[in-house]
Amino acid sequence: MAIDFGRTASDYARHRAGFPERFFDRLFDEGTARKGNLALDLGTGTGSVARGLAKRGCEVTAVDHSAPLLAQAAELDKTEGVKVRQVRARVENADFAPASFDLVAAGQCWHWFERARMARLCRTWLRPGGRLLIAHFDWLPLAGNMVQDTERLILAYNPGWVLHGGSGIYPAWPKDIAEAGFVDLRTYSFDVDVPYSHESWRGRIRASAGVGATLDPERVNRFDAELATLLATRHPVQPMAVPHRVWVLLASAPS
Repeated sequence: MAIDFGRTASDYARHRAGFPERFFDRLFDEGTARKGNLALDLGTGTGSVARGLAKRGCEVTAVDHSAPLLAQAAELDKTEGVKVRQVRARVENADFAPASFDLVAAGQCWHWFERARMARLCRTWLRPGGRLLIAHFDWLPLAGNMVQDTERLILAYNPGWVLHGGSGIYPAWPKDIAEAGFVDLRTYSFDVDVPYSHESWRGRIRASAGVGATLDPERVNRFDAELATLLATRHPVQPMAVPHRVWVLLASAPS
């Protein structure tokens, strides 16, 4: 089935938690990102990573192929008082001059790309010594928790959905980057609980690849009603503390 996050852009912008402040604090504390950097955010979606970098003084260009997602990102940028240059393009077809950026970031999107091609493009777009950042912010399905219950319900409506049962760790990504010639690779991760009400979690799941970005509206509505019942009966305490993992891969373009 074709996946189109533009179909669920409103839920995506309103309910999907962005990368936590701790993620950005560490990037800047350790010098991965610096005030004044020229940064490129790939597959920006509604702009969580781009805004976080721009709020801390980077000059950010954000690229995505979805006009509805970029429109939501622009509204959120305006609300938070930041300026991000938007480019609408399929990321692998984006046209940026070589050695244009100090930092290239890919948040929650590397798996959607032609990875080997994308890694080579990132190296081309980065200045010598520039940094590549690949990051994920994933919910964690643990035995008996509400994430696992939610994933099982998604699979009942969408058996072809493959993004379930994850650990929030991506061991294949460093190979992509090393084979493109990047150096000084390192990874780290940390876990956080994200508070979600029943309403906001339902919106978050409607915005997911397995539901609103894939299913027809009638099935989305039926799924949403069943999820509401599941949460009320099995996980009634609100807000729910939903476990998430931040996973980061950092690398440098050769000097």
